[in-house]
Amino acid sequence: MTTDTRVGSTSPGPVLPALGNPSRSRTIRDQVARVVMWLAFLVAVVPLVWILWTVVSHGGHLLMESQWWTNSQRGITSRRAGGGAVHAIQGTLIQAAVTALIAVPIAVMTAIYLVEYGRGKFAKAVSFMVDILTGIPSIVAALFIYAVWVTTFGFQRVGFAVSLALVLLMIPVVVRSTEEMLKLVPNELREASYALGVPKWKTIAKVVLPTAFSGIVTGILLGLARVMGETAPLLILGPYTKSIATNLFSGYMPTLPTMINQDRTELGQPAAVERMWGAALTLILLILLLNIAGRLVARFGSVKK
Repeated sequence: MTTDTRVGSTSPGPVLPALGNPSRSRTIRDQVARVVMWLAFLVAVVPLVWILWTVVSHGGHLLMESQWWTNSQRGITSRRAGGGAVHAIQGTLIQAAVTALIAVPIAVMTAIYLVEYGRGKFAKAVSFMVDILTGIPSIVAALFIYAVWVTTFGFQRVGFAVSLALVLLMIPVVVRSTEEMLKLVPNELREASYALGVPKWKTIAKVVLPTAFSGIVTGILLGLARVMGETAPLLILGPYTKSIATNLFSGYMPTLPTMINQDRTELGQPAAVERMWGAALTLILLILLLNIAGRLVARFGSVKK
């Protein structure tokens, strides 16, 4: 075998694979990753579909009856069929509205401070406290409000105390979502406003917040959907009643989670079991509507760039 050493001669170099043709091993890894991803998806979806089918099959027929949306459970015993969930639906919506009324301004202002003004140790402490609130179980928040509201001040267990506990659970969710939306606002918009001589507070109110408004609303709706399904604060701070009650500061307060728990204690009665599934499906539908609303706001009102 001879080697051509003449000047100007060229010998072929190593053959490189074409850029558009991945190697066989890479193709195999891609297929394996695809299969694993689909298996993980199925593992996550199958229990969800199973739960939804169980709830719908057991409680769906109650939601088709008009009295479910117009009547309460007043005068309905555990052995008697009939009645509706309007009292629990009203109580859930009222508590959710009061919770949002308290939590949203605090959370949004906190997020504005952390993004626009927060510097130094105090801002780090605020961010650290938000992280702690994020990981607090709902029963701990309920026990804290019970210790302050009932034990310390001697007030009664009422619906407003439940809203205070839910505020502690909703604030960190809205703070983090609002914080991320504010960070997505381009700094060029802020700098252009400052260049025109606009004060910082007015820039935040007239430029930053309107730009991130849709994302902030989405975070609020998702945070509200999270707290509406909490049960521990209701069991500890808001006793259940079968009658319509709209006063958060006096008497018992009916909600869908406590209605489910009340019927759960009467599982030996078929009518109570049906109402339990019906209340569970109603709560799922309410939370689903909030999540859909949040997705629609995020899709059709995305952050401007």
